[in-house]
Amino acid sequence: MKTTLYRPAVRFAAGCLAFGLLAAAARGQNAVAPQVAAVGPASSVPMAVQNLRWHMNDAEINALTFRSMHSLFTTRAVTRSGSVLRLPREDHDLNFNYTFEGEEYTADEVLDRTYTNAMLIMKDGVVVYENYLNNSEAQTHFMGWSMTKSLVSILVGAAHEAGLIKSLDDDITRYLPELSEGAYKGVSVRQVLQMRSGVDYEENYDFSAPGLAARNHIMALVKNVSRFVDPARTIKRAHAPGEVFAYKTIDTAVLGLLLERVTGMYLADYMQTTLWEPMGAESDGFYIMDGAPGVGREFSGAGFNAVLRDFARIGLMMLNEGQVNGHQVISPAWVAESTRPAGDEKAPLDYGYQWWTVSNTEAYSAIGLQGQYIFVDPESRTVIVKLSYFPPNDPEETASRETFSFFEAAARWRPE
Repeated sequence: MKTTLYRPAVRFAAGCLAFGLLAAAARGQNAVAPQVAAVGPASSVPMAVQNLRWHMNDAEINALTFRSMHSLFTTRAVTRSGSVLRLPREDHDLNFNYTFEGEEYTADEVLDRTYTNAMLIMKDGVVVYENYLNNSEAQTHFMGWSMTKSLVSILVGAAHEAGLIKSLDDDITRYLPELSEGAYKGVSVRQVLQMRSGVDYEENYDFSAPGLAARNHIMALVKNVSRFVDPARTIKRAHAPGEVFAYKTIDTAVLGLLLERVTGMYLADYMQTTLWEPMGAESDGFYIMDGAPGVGREFSGAGFNAVLRDFARIGLMMLNEGQVNGHQVISPAWVAESTRPAGDEKAPLDYGYQWWTVSNTEAYSAIGLQGQYIFVDPESRTVIVKLSYFPPNDPEETASRETFSFFEAAARWRPE
């Protein structure tokens, strides 16, 4: 499971840091950062909040901002109710070592070496390790970033199984006709799930010369003057549908819009009734919104927040083929299909339906910007949730690669 990760989000993070630091002169002043002010119309979001959102990925503050999203954004709750799924536990020290780049480290060293805010390890449904760092605690809600994409995949599976999406091979504009003028016309639901839509949306966040993705980030998330999914209406085509895998958050934004349309519900409400309650969550989760109440939509591509143990419950449900306490939340067939690589497995990581797959193994993972993971290894019956604050300027992806070296060792570990 040696990995050299391809993480398009690294470019997003590096852009945030490099050009966020250029905006440092705006800190403490009554002015919006110049790179934000230069894009789109003026915003009614308070200047200080816009500047905080602009800097939220910076290495100096992301250990805090990644667990403070409720203070930076309007949110919509995914409310828990009913019985809480009990997680049995047998606490153990991390009494194993892992190897990275030819050096051996104790397992405990991974915490600071890879910028950890919280971590939980389960073996065969039993919590064997749980730790909170940097003044976080069991009630802290952590930003999942693009782990959210994997949760949207579960919800698409539920809608498909309920007959609300007739076929994954349907043209997505059958359900979203307003996208027919752009390049999503002729793209199937399956191709969007696989990030093979072919639309021209490079996940490149160069804020010195902002393209579509960078402008969309500023307009929708920092300034809230447009909705994140809006570019999908008129987007151009870069490749024929199905031909090329290209990671792009706009695809998941379209899946979020699809779920709203076919269910007639807010995404948060559908998630509450379809996943969060049946799963036995112990705490409310929440989405950050791309606009004010009555206007904004859930940021379905990367905006879900939850406590550590509830992220672990998602991993456990997937490990148990969609079952929770004898109740089938999502079918075993969908779990298998969504975590099956769509590519040829030449890369260390491939992609299924919004899940990253570890090539040539049974393992797969939800992965979020700057070090958020729900890692599932069916062979060893291991689930690991790691919530981190990786630095944004890591072109060698050192922390990511070391994290997967740790996951490989932790999967082999047999606590005694």
